[in-house]
Amino acid sequence: LSLCFPQKLWRMVESDQFQSIWWSWGGKCVAINEELFKEEVLGRGGPLRVFVRQSMKSFLRQMNLYGFTKMQGDVKRSASLPEFLAEEAAASAHSKILYYYNPLFNREHPHLLEKCKRR
Repeated sequence: LSLCFPQKLWRMVESDQFQSIWWSWGGKCVAINEELFKEEVLGRGGPLRVFVRQSMKSFLRQMNLYGFTKMQGDVKRSASLPEFLAEEAAASAHSKILYYYNPLFNREHPHLLEKCKRR
C-alpha cells in the first residue's frame, strides 16, 4: 500500500517509532528536530526507507507543496507535558527545531487529511 506524503507524515508523527518528529502546539503543528530527522528518517535505506528522496531540501519542498507553512519556534510553548519535554530535550541538545503548520493537518481532525492535496 503506497501512501501519499501527508499520510506518511501523519503516521510518522503519530508513531512512537520516531523521536525526531512530533505534534506540537496541541496537535496543530508538526515539530521536527532537523539533525535527528536527517539521521533517523532520511538516512534509512532499503525496505526501511520512508521517502523516495533522502535530502532535507526535498522533504521541505514536499511540505511546501502540500501547503505547510513554516512557523517561528518561539511563538508559543507546548501545553502538554510530552510535547514540552520533547521540545526541551531537543533545545538542550542545541538542535534546530522546525515547526510547520497546515490547517488540514491537525491531530484532533484526522478526517481533514484527505483534503490535504498537492498544489
